[in-house]
Amino acid sequence: MRWDGISEFVYVAEYESFTRAAKELGISTAQVSRQVNALEKRLNIKLLYRTTRKVSLTEEGRVFYQHCRGVLDGLDAAEQAVSRFQSTPQGRIKLTAPMTYGEQQLLPLINDFMVQYSNIEVTAFLSNQMIDLIDGGYDLAIRIGKLSDSTMMAKKLSHRTNFVCAAPSYLDTYGTPHSLNDLSHHNCLLGTRDYWYFRDADQIDSDQKTNNSVKEKNLRVSGNIQYNNGHSLVDAALKGLGVVQLPDYYVQKYLESGELISLLDDYREPEESIWAIYPHNRHLSPKIRLLVDYLAERLA
Repeated sequence: MRWDGISEFVYVAEYESFTRAAKELGISTAQVSRQVNALEKRLNIKLLYRTTRKVSLTEEGRVFYQHCRGVLDGLDAAEQAVSRFQSTPQGRIKLTAPMTYGEQQLLPLINDFMVQYSNIEVTAFLSNQMIDLIDGGYDLAIRIGKLSDSTMMAKKLSHRTNFVCAAPSYLDTYGTPHSLNDLSHHNCLLGTRDYWYFRDADQIDSDQKTNNSVKEKNLRVSGNIQYNNGHSLVDAALKGLGVVQLPDYYVQKYLESGELISLLDDYREPEESIWAIYPHNRHLSPKIRLLVDYLAERLA
């Protein structure tokens, strides 16, 4: 694990910012901080001075940075040299992803990827269960929302937004909810849980605008339908049976066509990030890096 934290440290040193380093690396700020802290602990040396306004190198950090920068430059040159022997990426990629997101968003893009790179083999297992990548022999996983496994590396691919919506026919009959309290008077079409996510109403008019400062609220709702299938819930909403909360990839086209109307937009929860995670190794094989970069470009 001697490589752990090296790239993160070099980027922080060059940009003098954990946030900017995270953006350039395509990972979270917390992940960069965690890796650099672990590196300092392993070396038993303070590499960086940290203040609320600035990050700067210690004397030891400057010496270590010069050596690390040279090592990374050499690694880049080595990878470029090796890539000449493999002009066409090849090999097997085993990945896992959530069921519906995988069906609707991910696998069609992977099919496009396979058209371009026919020498790569892909095995995909779609499941809403949290699968252990190491035990299952997976190269890659797509996860949505907050990441809990700090032993994995992560790259942000995109984001999703949950919409509360209903058909015009339902709203004409039962009226339009204008506040979270109004939902208690409406038939809410439930998925696997009996609560919905919202932005905390107490913060709607606050001066705190960043997603990091926004509090979320779980609101318990009820109705006469509960399905564990998003497509069936969309169908019920389109037929005027009630109000539904679903991710954008279920309802976006119906919102654009006017078949569904977006509701309670001021209370919409912050966007959820969509991540590619992989075992703790900064230097991905060319085929994995190629697929992750391809997905990041298309999904962004």
